[in-house]
Amino acid sequence: MSEPPTTRGHLTPGPRATVTRLPAPDDVAHLVRQLWVPEWELPPGERVEQLVLGYPASNAVVEPEGVTLHGPTTRASTRVLSGRGWAVGALLRPAGVLLFTDSPAGLLDASAPLEAPGLHRAVLEAMAGGAPDRDPAARREQAAALLVDHVRARAAAVSGDAVRDGVLANRMVDLVEAGAGARSPEDLARELHVSVRSLQRLAARFVGMPPQLLLRRRRLQEAAERMRADPAGDLGALAAELGFADQSHLTREFRSVLGATPRGYGRSRAGQEQLPVPQGAVTAATRRPGAGM
Repeated sequence: MSEPPTTRGHLTPGPRATVTRLPAPDDVAHLVRQLWVPEWELPPGERVEQLVLGYPASNAVVEPEGVTLHGPTTRASTRVLSGRGWAVGALLRPAGVLLFTDSPAGLLDASAPLEAPGLHRAVLEAMAGGAPDRDPAARREQAAALLVDHVRARAAAVSGDAVRDGVLANRMVDLVEAGAGARSPEDLARELHVSVRSLQRLAARFVGMPPQLLLRRRRLQEAAERMRADPAGDLGALAAELGFADQSHLTREFRSVLGATPRGYGRSRAGQEQLPVPQGAVTAATRRPGAGM
């Protein structure tokens, strides 16, 4: 069975917005982690700025403007929402990345347009809603199903070797995200029964990030989630639990990626709801009334 949709890592809210998360069908669950459909509608003159720290993964996303592959990111970035909009995205598992690019490392902190006019046209029609009384949930599900069909079509051309290596790459990321045991690339290589060099090649081919950066990202996502839930928590204990050398190490890493101390971030984001955006899974949003659209 495919894993249930998750909000883990999304760090802050989005007003006047909804998001639908759908599990990937079983036959593509090794390629797609989940489907997500955010929609927003803001009053004229208001915008939402979102801080994004994405999963160490790529997203294939259909938006009104076109179809884009968003690569993994090394640090937080900002996305601005205004007016009315939507997206239909597939959070790709490592095995699914090679369906869309031969060089995921070339998309680190970057995006690239995808030539998929048929998919774009079909999703635009689905998201338009059709009949006025049509169930919005059915509209979103249809749009997500169209993206899944596109993934299936691309998967039909993948070689057996790529499928086998993709399964191992999926396992690598699963171990990183589980957060149990592996604290270093050497630990991760032992868990997978491969050499560190093989691990590095696997990460470069299917994710576009070195193993050390994968591990660092996961620790920071966990730290941010925990600080949002408990801004007054024991930083020393949290640092030790997540594998940081000490509290100072945690604070330096946190500030370098998210631009704030752990406690300052936690106090500013505590209790806020969550909204994903096309590039990732960790978000922070603030309203800016009076800003231009």
